[in-house]
Amino acid sequence: MSLFLRNPRGRAWWMAGLITATLVLLLLPPVRTRLAWYATVLRSRVYYALRPPQEAVFVPTPQPTPTPHPQATATPQPAPTATPRPSPTPVATPTPRPEAASWPPPKHEYQRWNNCAPATLSMALAVWGWQGNQQDLAPLLKPNPRDKNVFPHEIVDAVLHHTAYMALARPAGSLDLLRDFIAAGLPVMVEKGFEPDNVDGWMGHYVLVWGYDDARQVFFTHDSYRGPEKAVPYAQMEAEWRAFNFTYILVYPPARDGEVRTLLGQFQDPLAAWHAAARRAETETQTLTGRDAVFAWFNLGESHVALGHYAQAAQAFDQAFTRLAALPPEQRPWRWMWYHEGPYRAYYEVGRYDDVLRLATTTLQAMSEPVLEEAFYWRGRAYAALGDANAARADFQRALRAHPGYPPAQDALQALQQGASP
Repeated sequence: MSLFLRNPRGRAWWMAGLITATLVLLLLPPVRTRLAWYATVLRSRVYYALRPPQEAVFVPTPQPTPTPHPQATATPQPAPTATPRPSPTPVATPTPRPEAASWPPPKHEYQRWNNCAPATLSMALAVWGWQGNQQDLAPLLKPNPRDKNVFPHEIVDAVLHHTAYMALARPAGSLDLLRDFIAAGLPVMVEKGFEPDNVDGWMGHYVLVWGYDDARQVFFTHDSYRGPEKAVPYAQMEAEWRAFNFTYILVYPPARDGEVRTLLGQFQDPLAAWHAAARRAETETQTLTGRDAVFAWFNLGESHVALGHYAQAAQAFDQAFTRLAALPPEQRPWRWMWYHEGPYRAYYEVGRYDDVLRLATTTLQAMSEPVLEEAFYWRGRAYAALGDANAARADFQRALRAHPGYPPAQDALQALQQGASP
């Protein structure tokens, strides 16, 4: 070998072989994915070091003091009548919930970059015998691998349209309801906030909850980031869950639909769940402080948006953003707008187009990778409402680059081409 390397031709062949082997290695998907992850992390850290995202705060335009509206009070509003469904036979005496229960999924999957939704859904489906993994689900949930968020309704749609199983999502979950589902053998996906190691700041995350123990006051979860069989104290679960209005997702076989509906009770009707979410959030705005109070105000706004109460929603979001700006920078959940679009809709529906523009721009400029299709879409809607069709068209196109095939942006572009309002 030493004689071979001392020969110029031998050295050339050796270098060519080394370069070829390196290129082949870099083309392997696991290696390429890992290198892309390191490159993204490095780029993000440099970007955020130069432009600290927690300092990019949106402050809403001051509004006149509103006249109190009956729907904005703490008085519970009657939920609209749900579409009648066949009622399961009622049980005269409910079986007491056991003090502990667990139904560990048959597998755990560590997520790939930004892939907690596909990984967690893969684990939830595996409970019922689904054969697949996050790589099968990611293209359905995230046409752009750089996408930062998958909404609960996108998870539900993927299950209903691409598997043989059923799924539903609701706000206003509770620790008792989680335990009821688990005791019935129904693991639950939960959307919550967390602050992972080696990542700056708060972010959203999905976990699969599959067990609980009242004596230890813990839930058992499969966490695609932190690992399998993680015990989460009840108090921690509730605190982290608050950031997403206590939203949960159930994935289950069609044969168990009647049982699921019975456990849901009044929350079979999504509007009943949103009314309950609004009542809880309004109570928490009066009792919580600091970042928890900010989340409560955001939850109140999101609930009012879902109920079509846009004026009340805008007022709640004003409170949330004002209180967010008052937090110490290190406590600000600056990624919150990655996972929500309620503020855009609320401000748009009440004609506050400048606030939509500023909020979307603030959110996008604070990102190392501006790939939020919702922010581009709503900014485009605001531009169109203000009469700037060219700027609107450019943002709708950016939304489609961030999320190929994104239906709202496609519809908005078509409306612009036809001379209609998007």
